[in-house]
Amino acid sequence: MSKLSDFGISRIIKQSDSNTTAFYHTTHPAGTFAYMDPQFHSTGQLTTKSDVYSFGIIVLRLLTGKPPMYIASEVQEAMRSGRLQSIVDKSAGKWPFELAKKLAKLGLRCADMSIRRRPDMSQVWSMIDSLVKAASQSGALSSVGSSTFCEERVPSHFICPILQEIMKDPCIAADGFTYEAEAIKTWLNTGHNTSPMTNLILAHHNLIPNYVLRSAIHEWIEHQKS
Repeated sequence: MSKLSDFGISRIIKQSDSNTTAFYHTTHPAGTFAYMDPQFHSTGQLTTKSDVYSFGIIVLRLLTGKPPMYIASEVQEAMRSGRLQSIVDKSAGKWPFELAKKLAKLGLRCADMSIRRRPDMSQVWSMIDSLVKAASQSGALSSVGSSTFCEERVPSHFICPILQEIMKDPCIAADGFTYEAEAIKTWLNTGHNTSPMTNLILAHHNLIPNYVLRSAIHEWIEHQKS
């Protein structure tokens, strides 16, 4: 526990028969508070998810080269506004476009303020392993900041307002905006009856496939590969 969170020496607290979660306690935290699980600040308790939080901050630092304080909020805002390329650490070399976004999402999941929404470290390792394998095969992919396939050159109407990613299956909702089909379906199926863009009540939940936009996106992607 002291390796990532940098707490110095911590000791494990014996689990009770009714609780399967391992807790840890330290009387003299010696680490950098920006890396520490926010739960520790309020409760003084550490769990295995505390290291996941610290790991997430480290991932975001490696991706951006920025100081740890408020880094999760900064990356989250960059993702939301479609300007991830502006905060990626250029001194680290060229970042493959899709892999940089996936790594940012992984870092944000790990550094989620809610301990329940953080993945287990075993899940994190599986995601990292997949990213490493994808990176080894990404020589043909363009990179963030390159002259071909970079995020700042993606037409804004190709980007899903919810996911902030290029759409694969664009659909028009009742508010007149186009979204990635799976994203808007999830939005509607989780109890929302308002537009993600305008916050106004939607007249209906019907979705119309945007074949024209889908074709345009496909042609654009193929052109970027050539």
